[in-house]
Amino acid sequence: MSHEPRIPYAKLAPKAYKGLLDLSQAVHHGVLGERLVELVFMRVSQINGCGFCIDMHWKALTKLGVEPRHLNAVAGWREAPFFEPRERAALRWAEIVTDISRRDASDEEFAALRAHFSDEEVAELGFAIAAINAWNRLGVSFRLPIPAGG
Repeated sequence: MSHEPRIPYAKLAPKAYKGLLDLSQAVHHGVLGERLVELVFMRVSQINGCGFCIDMHWKALTKLGVEPRHLNAVAGWREAPFFEPRERAALRWAEIVTDISRRDASDEEFAALRAHFSDEEVAELGFAIAAINAWNRLGVSFRLPIPAGG
């Protein structure tokens, strides 16, 4: 597989790119808190196999002071002791929504999520999950390379 980007999609569709960037910034600075948003972004990026995004969100979480063991356990959050119930609920919902064509976002799953989040937070989490899924699909399909260096 080539590690060269297929097209400069940001330059070719600048209005759409800016809209998605604005959405990402809104959820980063919203009611959920940057750490939780970054954890969700990293987990969804792992599921979607977007190396560029995994690298970017790993770096962001590191800058936020998240321990390396904690970061290494994001993919195995169910078995890892490092995650709070609120983080677990968000990660579970992110997995369900990311794989919605094969998983049921059931009333029971939604009730479990609402046990940890207000309606406003649930809505914002939905936009966060939608945003990172969009970025992942762009990154993977257009082969956005992982930047060299640290």
